[in-house]
Amino acid sequence: MLIRNKLMLRFTLLVLGIQLGFSVFIYYFNANTRFQRFAHRLETSATLAGRLLVRSHKLEVGTMGSLRRGDLLTLSGEQISIYGPDNALRYSSADNIDQAVNRARLAGLQPGQRISYPAVGQRETVGMAFEHEHEGQRSVYRIFVSAEDRVGWAWLQQVRLLLALGNVGALGLTILAGWYFAGAALRPVARISRQASRISATSLGRRLSEGNGRDELAQLAHVFNTMLAGLEQAFDAQKSFLAHASHELRTPLTTLTGTLETALAYDASLPEARQSLAQALEASRHLTALTSSLLSLAKVDGALPEFEPVRLDECLNQALSFARAKYAGREFRLAFGELPAEAETDVFMVPGNAELLTTALLNLLDNAGKYSAGPVQAELAYEGPTTLRVRIADVGPGLTPEELSRIYEPLYRAAGAVGRPGYGLGLPLTQRIVQRHGGRLELSSVPGQGTTATVWLPAA
Repeated sequence: MLIRNKLMLRFTLLVLGIQLGFSVFIYYFNANTRFQRFAHRLETSATLAGRLLVRSHKLEVGTMGSLRRGDLLTLSGEQISIYGPDNALRYSSADNIDQAVNRARLAGLQPGQRISYPAVGQRETVGMAFEHEHEGQRSVYRIFVSAEDRVGWAWLQQVRLLLALGNVGALGLTILAGWYFAGAALRPVARISRQASRISATSLGRRLSEGNGRDELAQLAHVFNTMLAGLEQAFDAQKSFLAHASHELRTPLTTLTGTLETALAYDASLPEARQSLAQALEASRHLTALTSSLLSLAKVDGALPEFEPVRLDECLNQALSFARAKYAGREFRLAFGELPAEAETDVFMVPGNAELLTTALLNLLDNAGKYSAGPVQAELAYEGPTTLRVRIADVGPGLTPEELSRIYEPLYRAAGAVGRPGYGLGLPLTQRIVQRHGGRLELSSVPGQGTTATVWLPAA
């Protein structure tokens, strides 16, 4: 079901429920008012009959005098029955009254009581115990008056009809109003849907209209635009990565193919063939190393094995050992900074993957050893109660602000890296490893003074 139809249905059901509840209240109020008003009229008729017949002693002498049986009747279909203290019928306004019902009610009607009995059809009955004192003797007469409230029931019938017609009319108006307001509320969604349908992989630069910029739909459009900006950036990075990767892979492949073709066509002696094979082997190694780096970068972007507690100091020591072996003439120093006041045995534990963390630290040490003109300083310390910090500083040529802004692009190499081994994949790989471990990598550099790489990781 469309959202528009759902909104209209829910709105209609809500308003219909309110209408029906209000209609029931109105009808109940009117019905109760009619009942109370008519019961009061019956009680008034019973009181009048008691005063005219009982107090005038007409029932005691057994003569009505100038009164006739029908003179007291003022209501539609009214019937009056009066029973004396001995429960004998003293007066009835008609001979066809069912006195068996009235006699059954005598015992329950106590002195001073006025009782409204359940209606039979449209006939309603009121019983009254009328007290009369004569010559010092108190007597109780029981008077039963019944009648039909034809005017009241006709009025209730009109109320029911008006409420039914009003509810039907209001239901139609509610459906139309729900349809209109649901359409008006969803019109911005339809606009966003049309705009989003025009966006494809070749037009990620388009953005959705954010309307007034304040309501929920504007916030939704803003979220979409933020996502599109991220996708556009990711697609641009992918295009750049593919362009650089194809260029970097083409160079060793071309060298390898050219060397083998030249050797096949021109090498006539074993020394010449060996020289060609050595060149081909060097190109093959270069190609293998570049391919491994690209695969490592793709692997970090995929699913990682489940993290477990890892000692960051051991990862750093292992990376330092690899770096010292690779750069035998370079001095690598390790220092420990501020530690927690209550240091435990495994104070440098972090949740993660030891192999990936060692690779990330080794990449930073490798860059420092490759470009530094002096010793490389590594420091391991706490920065706050729950954050570990690794800082690696060198005294190399440094980087310009423009180079720092592009240093994390895969296969990008700064001007100072020309002629030095590497493929421009170490820092992008390190950044993604650190991010996958919930940490942050930051490089600061001053041209001519060196570069400092800082890694923050959450402690276990």
